[in-house]
This record gives sequence, structure tokens and C-alpha cells, in this order.
Amino acid sequence: MSTMKYIQIEPLGDVCLLRINRPEALNAMNTDVIAELSRSIDIVGFDDSIRVVIITGSGEKSFCAGADIAYMVNIDPMKAEKYATSAQAVLNKIEKLDKPVIAAVNGFALGGGCELSMVCDMRIASSNAKMGQPEVTIGIPPGWGGTQRLVKLVGPAKAKELIFTGKMISAQEAYEIGLVNKVVSLGNEDQLPPEIDDKSDLKKEKERAAEIAKILNKKLINECITLAKEITKNGFTAVKVSKILINKALDTDLDTGLRLEIYGWALCFAHEDRQKMMSAFLNKSKK
Repeated sequence: MSTMKYIQIEPLGDVCLLRINRPEALNAMNTDVIAELSRSIDIVGFDDSIRVVIITGSGEKSFCAGADIAYMVNIDPMKAEKYATSAQAVLNKIEKLDKPVIAAVNGFALGGGCELSMVCDMRIASSNAKMGQPEVTIGIPPGWGGTQRLVKLVGPAKAKELIFTGKMISAQEAYEIGLVNKVVSLGNEDQLPPEIDDKSDLKKEKERAAEIAKILNKKLINECITLAKEITKNGFTAVKVSKILINKALDTDLDTGLRLEIYGWALCFAHEDRQKMMSAFLNKSKK
């Protein structure tokens, strides 16, 4: 379905997986990645057979390490403004996509990677994920929406703490402050490779760690697909309208939001899937 270099589009029935494929740079987003991500969002947006999108990173180490520092180190303010504008444009496009988007946060989600996760509707993280906005540690503030979206998710005091210190937090802490919806970890039911008896064998230890990371990543993706399938069972139009209304709730007053909700609610009565689902519910309750 896709011939792009940095974005892999993997259709899974009515769910679609978008994978940032630049593992040699921890899936950092240079200008080419941004352009391809924008194109891929257009592709999945126009495809009515796709009802939920999952975004993740290639490999097990990183969801997205954010902006490309190797590119940024020598650019001037004009190029910096253009870079941030193009990045914000694609992140805004993801946020406004009329389909639910789930971030499968595997490994590092730092700077622009954290900002990418925040424009998704839900975030599921593997237990080895690390999140944060470390831009101040290299002399810049967040520029891809971090100062605006983080405060809405975790509150101003915690947002300031994370941005002012530039520290990375664990998946568990991200869950505790409301930055992620769920943390996926390995349990007793997962088949792990046998432990290394000889602890001095560094190569075997690394192989075991890599195998564990692969199992964890697979479990993360499966968890996201399961969540996506729960969503696709419901009325497509109802979910789309709900997303629009929830997003509007973040930047409008209550009276306006409630009136928009009435319009959105009433609009769904024009769709035949609503009548079919209501009739099916009534017939089921009579049995």
C-alpha cells in the first residue's frame, strides 16, 4: 500500500498501523519524515475502510526521538520557523483526523516524539517507555505543541516541572500523571527466553534483553489493536462526531460546547447505521 521510505502503512482490516521507520536515528523526524507522515495521514484519512489508526515507531528502542538535532544544530531562525511550522501542521492534521488515533509508545517518546503522542487520542505505553520534553537541555523550548498540549493533559504545575527540568519520566509515572492511558508490561503468561546462568556472558545477556523487548513490543501492538477493535464495533459516525466534540470542549465555553453537542447528536440521526444499531439493541433486549 505504501512505497514511502520513512513511513510504513500496514492495513489490518478496519485498523491501520502507521510505523515511523527510521530506527538508525531512533525514529527522529527530519523534514522528509514530516512530509511522508503528512502524506500517510492523507492516505488513511481518505480511506473509508479504515476506522482507527495506530501510530508507532520501528524497532523496540524508540517511538519517536522527536526533532532531528543533527539537522537543527546549524539552522538559522528562518529555517527553524519553517521546520516547526511543518511539524505543527502534520501534528494538527493528526489531532483533527476524523478517526481515532492511538499512539503505541514503544521506548523513547521525547520532545517532538512526546508531542506526536499527545496529538493522538489515546496513548498506550510499553513498560520500558521513556517520555519527556527535554528541549531546554539543548537550549530551546518545546516547539511542536508541547507547551500547549502538555498543560491540558497533566495540568500547569506538572507541565512546568517536566518542561523546565527537561527530565525523562518512566511509563509508570506517565500513567500516574495522566499522560498515558495504560502501561503494557510482561506478565507470567508471557513466554520469556531462559535466563542466562553465566552472568559474565554479555552477548547472551544482550540477546535475551533484545528478545524480551520484542515480546513486549508485540504485546503493546496487540493491546492497541484490541483497543482499536473495541472502537470499530461502534457506530463510525458516532465515534467521529464524538472526537470532534471532545476536541472542541478543550477550547470553547460550556454553553457553546453543549449546543455543539446537541447538533452533533442530532446529526447522527440522519445515518442509517444508527437506526440499525438501535433496532438491533431493541430486538436483543426483547429476547
